[in-house]
Amino acid sequence: MARPREVPGFDCAEPFADAAARIVGVRAGEVFEHSAGVLDTAGIHRVHDMRVATRRLRAAMEMFEPCFPPKMFRKARKEVKALADALGWRRDRDVEIEFLERFLVEGADRDDLERVKQLLAQRQVEQQRANEDLAPFVTADRLEKLRRRLGKLAEKAK
Repeated sequence: MARPREVPGFDCAEPFADAAARIVGVRAGEVFEHSAGVLDTAGIHRVHDMRVATRRLRAAMEMFEPCFPPKMFRKARKEVKALADALGWRRDRDVEIEFLERFLVEGADRDDLERVKQLLAQRQVEQQRANEDLAPFVTADRLEKLRRRLGKLAEKAK
């Protein structure tokens, strides 16, 4: 699991808007850093890391909301939330699959094996659907558009 970048603390001499731009920029950068390979269902921690990064970004955006132009802020927040929701849907399936696979190996009762295998197969189908739903959010074009939108938002901090 990736650790978040250290964001230098507040400097009382730093204007609030400057802190907003800096911190939102760092948190946005983390989202994009974790986007590589996020659709690989064998690497489920990538989804987790990107999802956590989106949550941190949203928290920073909301904390500094008064610094940003309202319309720009709403559009950016909406895009980040949609990405986070798609990541969350996929992540939930990943966690369930990981649990069921471990349960099959470590402790499933013989009488339950077939039911657990059926449930696992259902979750794997759902994982693929969730991945298909996530795919449009993590295309290079869409991520670049979000990167530009967040960059402009940070530039407009006042």
